[in-house]
Amino acid sequence: MPGFGLSMGVTVTYLSLMVLIPVAALFLRLSGMSWQAFVAAAFSRRAMAAYTLSLGASAAAAAVNAVMGLLTAWVLVRYRFPGKRIIDGIVDLPFALPTAVAGITLTALYAENGWIGALLARAGIRIAFTPVGIAVALVFIGLPFVVRTVQPVLQDIAAEVEEAAVSLGARRWQVIGRVLLPEIAPALLTGFTLAFARSLGEYGSVIFIAGNMPFKTEIAPLHIMIKLEQFDYAGATAVAAVFLTVSFLLLLATNSLQRRLRPAAGEP
Repeated sequence: MPGFGLSMGVTVTYLSLMVLIPVAALFLRLSGMSWQAFVAAAFSRRAMAAYTLSLGASAAAAAVNAVMGLLTAWVLVRYRFPGKRIIDGIVDLPFALPTAVAGITLTALYAENGWIGALLARAGIRIAFTPVGIAVALVFIGLPFVVRTVQPVLQDIAAEVEEAAVSLGARRWQVIGRVLLPEIAPALLTGFTLAFARSLGEYGSVIFIAGNMPFKTEIAPLHIMIKLEQFDYAGATAVAAVFLTVSFLLLLATNSLQRRLRPAAGEP
């Protein structure tokens, strides 16, 4: 096609400046570390605890968003009700709200003296300054990714398709499982992946509600920041490299699964 060389050159240059060169510089800096120093910094007990918490909380939040995001998108597409446009706009609020403001607000709400936290505290449930609080913050920032990914797909599925399945004797769960889910699955997995990726690197909305206790509520991005504040640049680079590698492998596996689902959904 005309213009391919120019457009491809601009694309590769832009991606190199924004993504490839910074990532390459990160791993290039590791070349100055000995293997023993790298292992000591990247696989310490504190670093491993931070990896586990970040990956676990991100996966849990993305799973919750996959369910609730699908339900939200379904309501926005399939039903008409007063205030629909307002709710549709509220979905994008986490995109516009500064993450630090979101973190302070969630902490104020879910702390033991907060509006919601006080009610939960009476039942012996703590949200703020626990791993659950971290997951709540990640659910908040990840919901729009699922809703905005699934919503266009639902809009393209005509209601007549469901009506035809019902007229042929299909029950409601059969319509959902055999008609709707195969079409929605690739988009839903894409939304899950985007929410998961966004949660992995989240910092501002988490540090306030997490409590930041080592081995308990310290996420990997915060552990990296602490090492930078201590002028341990080599240690921060080692932790960042491991976390980046694990995150990339998980996203690659999710994308591979997404490509396998596309033929099953009737996509080219």
